[in-house]
Amino acid sequence: MSLVDAGGRNVFAAEDPAGTPALRHAIGGLAATINDGMAVWAPTANSYRRFQSEAYVPLNPSWSVNNRGVAFRVPHGPPASRRVEHRVAGADANPYLLAALVLAGMHHGLTHRLDPGPVLAGNAYRDTTPTIPLSWPEALSAFEQSDFVREYLGERFARLYAQTRRGEMQDFCSYVSPLEYSWYLTTS
Repeated sequence: MSLVDAGGRNVFAAEDPAGTPALRHAIGGLAATINDGMAVWAPTANSYRRFQSEAYVPLNPSWSVNNRGVAFRVPHGPPASRRVEHRVAGADANPYLLAALVLAGMHHGLTHRLDPGPVLAGNAYRDTTPTIPLSWPEALSAFEQSDFVREYLGERFARLYAQTRRGEMQDFCSYVSPLEYSWYLTTS
């Protein structure tokens, strides 16, 4: 995502690869709200299988310039192209909800002038920053308890989304897979 002003200029553009204060505030908002949106970024049980160390999938709310292991990457490029990549969501995320929450997180950071902390240098998997929810139940709990989600998406939507995800999770957990059947329910 990038942000242009009324004149069409990128407000994140700067000679500094880490961008402008506005870019850092936007990233600060994304980092501050990452746990709240995890149930949207990773909406199914299968979503969490990709979150593995050293797999170019973010495991914490870190940010950096041109580092594919962080949650929020500022790609190298000319100043006019300065932007932030939100690298948490998977291909199974609803693109409309994803865009809505990313924009909301950026707005939150810009409005409250949030600081994302220092740029991460080196391997993102060596960072000791607290991790994001890495399981479906944890993500749903964070979503349900989020004032941010209710403020930006509305109380009714937040409640209904959580109910549908919980219902799907309960159905998923009640299914006995062929592997479980083979391992636990048969005898040789």
